[in-house]
Amino acid sequence: MRVEEQPIVSFQVPASAAGASQLECRQDARTAGMQQVNVHIDASADGLAAAGSLLRRMYAWRGYALADGMGHANRITLVAETGGLAIGTMSLWFDRQGALPADAEFGDRLDLLRAQGRRLCEPSRLAIDKGMSKRVFAALIHVSYIYAHHIQGFSDYVIEVNPRHVTFYKRMLGFADFGGERACARVGAPAVLLRLPLEQMGAQIRQWGGLMEQHGGERSFYPYFFALREEAGITARLVASCVQRSAA
Repeated sequence: MRVEEQPIVSFQVPASAAGASQLECRQDARTAGMQQVNVHIDASADGLAAAGSLLRRMYAWRGYALADGMGHANRITLVAETGGLAIGTMSLWFDRQGALPADAEFGDRLDLLRAQGRRLCEPSRLAIDKGMSKRVFAALIHVSYIYAHHIQGFSDYVIEVNPRHVTFYKRMLGFADFGGERACARVGAPAVLLRLPLEQMGAQIRQWGGLMEQHGGERSFYPYFFALREEAGITARLVASCVQRSAA
């Protein structure tokens, strides 16, 4: 198996929350009722096709349009899968040449951050299959954070979200308003620009990561992130995968 085919991280979730009804699950007594989820950094044609299929299905369900194309030199795509079935995906754009997707509608706002020396990246094309565990969403975001902040040295996430999703991203991840509502031609819907400094995300991970249900009433997604002690291993596997992809 090639390095890039090795999962960046794997974890167990209840089978009912991992699309188990769509799979033929083989379980032993130790894993009965559980399903393994693997997160990959994916550049393969098959992996990108699976991510694209999930995106189209989830975007259509919400009534959004979806521009074509998954691969790009300034973007990575993460895929969460169980038993070969893609159940979550997200892409992460890097502001290496001053061109993020959000520049189309919010370039003036992003330029304010660039003028301060902030290094921006934009999570996009996020789709989680219906009924998935909170851990799938948290795992994708945490792996993207490690790649962007620890490995690549970016300082801020900026995202465009539909106005009805603004409260979710503020409450669950700590994003804050950074631009008013504007029309987003890419998805044929209005969008609001939000920002999250990655040092702030790191502080939340250090406080809450790995607590799971023992979070004492914390309402964000951070208790479902990986524990801080797991970041070193995830980082090493991400670096190995990136080296292998660069050499391919």
